[in-house]
Amino acid sequence: MSPATKIADVRVDLLRVPLDTPYLAAGKKITAYWHVLARIRTTDGVEGFGYVVLLNDSLMRPLTDATRELGQLLVGMDVFEPEKAWAKLDRAAEWIGPGGMVSYAIAPLDIAMWDAMGKVAGQPLHRLLGGFRDRVPTYASDGLWYSLSLDELAQSARRHQDAGFSALKLRIGNERTAAGEVGRVKAVREAVGDDMLIMVDATETWDVNTALERGRALQDAGIHWLEDPINHRNLAGLQRMTGLLQVPIATGEHLYTLAEYEQLISAHGAGIVIIDLARIGGITPWRHVASLAQAHDVRVCGHVIPEVHVHLVAAIPNGHLAEYVPRSERILQAMPKIENGQLIAPSGPGLGLALDEEAIRSFAA
Repeated sequence: MSPATKIADVRVDLLRVPLDTPYLAAGKKITAYWHVLARIRTTDGVEGFGYVVLLNDSLMRPLTDATRELGQLLVGMDVFEPEKAWAKLDRAAEWIGPGGMVSYAIAPLDIAMWDAMGKVAGQPLHRLLGGFRDRVPTYASDGLWYSLSLDELAQSARRHQDAGFSALKLRIGNERTAAGEVGRVKAVREAVGDDMLIMVDATETWDVNTALERGRALQDAGIHWLEDPINHRNLAGLQRMTGLLQVPIATGEHLYTLAEYEQLISAHGAGIVIIDLARIGGITPWRHVASLAQAHDVRVCGHVIPEVHVHLVAAIPNGHLAEYVPRSERILQAMPKIENGQLIAPSGPGLGLALDEEAIRSFAA
């Protein structure tokens, strides 16, 4: 172990980042994005950071305390041993795991460790993780909510198109009929033209029969994928849908463990696997899921946190799209750039990102 790569200190903060324009999600008014921010500092002063972002304001302080307590177990370890560190943290909290708060608590620490490793090595994260490419197609997923009228939805889609996006994802599932759901897709299509990829997310709204009926209508409307049409635990239903529909079923963001992904993929329940960086517990297990999906010829996308997911999706051959929801731009000096519908992986070492320290002080909870 090199003294220069030894972890000397771990700091964890809770941030409440208010929104200029609150919105409704799953019937709840979202007014802020909560961040659990972890920083790891080596003995020679290199600092790596990582965070998870949550919408719900419940249990934020216990989660922060759990991350802080687990973080102290990393002191004295080497930043080039993320697998060893992840296993140590997982074992320390296995009595309340796997998954759940344990994954959320480990994730900021694991991301920070990879960021520190990249900075010590002088390499951007996407190269350390495989270096398949340095950019990935991205899709806008913000401001395309159920609550918008058709005119508002079309206006939001045009704004994303003007910002350089060539793919969009809108939320559906609140209409009484299949024609109503298709109408939302058509409103966006008319607004942005035929070259735009359009995905839809039904947020686990339907039963299987309803999902099949509406899935057939939506695939005829030209969607790129149908996300979370039914509950993620219904593997038999997902398998039935992937067998009967031509449009890919995208799902996975609600899963917490490699074993759960193995069950989903083995059941042929997903044409596209979506991995949530916080629920899976950080970059280390994210890589395992991506490799499992590759073995089954399944494409992979990241769920939110695009500034980190751009590195992960770019690093692997089965990376598909990065979801662009900029929930952390107010605590960063800059977000990754978008060019010709692609998100560019930062070229600086580690995550290639820099925190806005003044903003972090102002948002401290």
